[in-house]
Amino acid sequence: MNRKVFCGMLMVLAAVATASLAQVKKFSPVTPVMLLNPPPDDWLMFSRTYDAQRYSPLNQITKQNAGRLTQVWSNALPAGTIEIIPIVHDGVMYVEVPSQENGTGRTAVQALDATNGNLIWEYKRPAGGPSRAKSLGIFEDLILLAAPDGFIVALDARTGQVRWETKSSGSLTSGTIVFGDKVVSGRSCTSGGRVDCYIVAHDAKTGKEVWRFYTAAGSDDPVGDASWGGAPEAARAASSWGLGGSYDPVRKMTYWGVANPTPYTRASRHGGNNEAIPKTAPADLYSNSTVALNMDTGKLSWYYQHLPGDDWDQDYTNERILLRTKVNPDPKFVKWINPDVPRNQERDIVVNVGEGGGIFALDRTSGQFLWANPFPYDDPNFLISNIDVKTGKTTINWDVVLKKPGEQHIICAYNTKSYWAMSYHPGKNALYVPYVDNCLDMTRANGNQPERRTGIRRPGSDPEKFGGIAKINMATGEIQRIYEGRAPGNGATLVTAGDVVFWGDLNQKFRAFDADTGKILWETTLGGPIQNSTITYRVNGKQYVAVVTGLGAITANLFPQAGINPQRNNAIHVFALPN
Repeated sequence: MNRKVFCGMLMVLAAVATASLAQVKKFSPVTPVMLLNPPPDDWLMFSRTYDAQRYSPLNQITKQNAGRLTQVWSNALPAGTIEIIPIVHDGVMYVEVPSQENGTGRTAVQALDATNGNLIWEYKRPAGGPSRAKSLGIFEDLILLAAPDGFIVALDARTGQVRWETKSSGSLTSGTIVFGDKVVSGRSCTSGGRVDCYIVAHDAKTGKEVWRFYTAAGSDDPVGDASWGGAPEAARAASSWGLGGSYDPVRKMTYWGVANPTPYTRASRHGGNNEAIPKTAPADLYSNSTVALNMDTGKLSWYYQHLPGDDWDQDYTNERILLRTKVNPDPKFVKWINPDVPRNQERDIVVNVGEGGGIFALDRTSGQFLWANPFPYDDPNFLISNIDVKTGKTTINWDVVLKKPGEQHIICAYNTKSYWAMSYHPGKNALYVPYVDNCLDMTRANGNQPERRTGIRRPGSDPEKFGGIAKINMATGEIQRIYEGRAPGNGATLVTAGDVVFWGDLNQKFRAFDADTGKILWETTLGGPIQNSTITYRVNGKQYVAVVTGLGAITANLFPQAGINPQRNNAIHVFALPN
């Protein structure tokens, strides 16, 4: 037998051996039609639907009864970084969790009875270290895992046994999401160069690669190559490490966010030359951009660069929400408005909020700039100084660029909203954005003195309003801060047809809010900081709300500014109304 094939068989057999023999008794295959229009009872992808709105049509829990919520089950989890958002189908929760294998940090996938937390099966990945993946995919009878050893793995949803696996590369931190019959994943650029910087689609049935799009442009890219100012391809990097993309099945486009270029400063990326790339987009494509890709081919349909030639590690990765709205931005609320866009015209748009701050609304078909606004606040140190409102071209704030060794600046904002997802209520045409009023204090390296970076509260800000939820009218751009508090969060918001918003903070508080006013309807204290994970689902007519506690990769960075030091235990917590 061919040695390579034999070794591959041994690996698969070892992986199969780590799954328990129990199986899911009731299971209906998840078809492309179901993914296109998920059953209200299920939560089939990280933000429930292709448009990433994180809106649930379930309405058993309302503003009137949310105060009666009680915990119905919880499961403790092993220690380790955890950023996963569970999925639920046919009353079974599938979740990726930390695992300990021979005393070494690993990753595992569990299938749990979603009504009581009982373990049905567990698959332990025998290779690789702990995972930072944020999502699992589901297709037909397969659970799609982005494993920490660089493999995309298809598990039997009934038993947890490996059905296929295919080697990819990079650190698969964004996890997997299924669009149609393709499983798509983003990754970190672990090699330090372009070779591992890509978004890739695999056939969900077989694992065969279908297409690949490199998120750091190379010499074969007619749009972006020149934007790198002659930097060698091996030194170009911009990843898609954060939350996965969204998908428009009518246009057959998938929309992804891309992170900062590395190394952090433009001088270090370009041989010490600050002027190697322009101050205005495009610069170092496709860093800090939205890219719209053809779902069949992976070819670029359009791009928009939110921050050109980033100097500070200010990501514009993470989710893009798709929605339809009248476009009528009000100059009282919005700083940059395209004057050529007809007012009050309904448009299909794509909207995002950057980790470095700012909210952007773009046309979904063409990428045309519609409007943008500094977020969470308009500050002199905001990282963008100007946007050409007719072309949408952004200009970096040159006043806070680190132009000389040892130079120090405060840049706002920082970790405003990272991999903790926002949500959208179509009935209210409102976006619910969890945010942190945080800035970056950064000093450029100088000789033997290394680069220094630390998060700080925005100068002059109120420490009692460090974290919050903003409700943003997507027609006018008006921002209402419906909740403000000392403790920030890196938990996703969730909004339901019951007009309830769920969100939790780093001080272990998990809350239900009135979607209109922000009034706290209910709260509970859990055993750890609320992570990226809030979902809702229904089994046998009963609506549940689930959340995961634990530490994400950047959770601890926010502790000093908030003045908190919560317990750090990992667990799943599930709530429902009493019978």
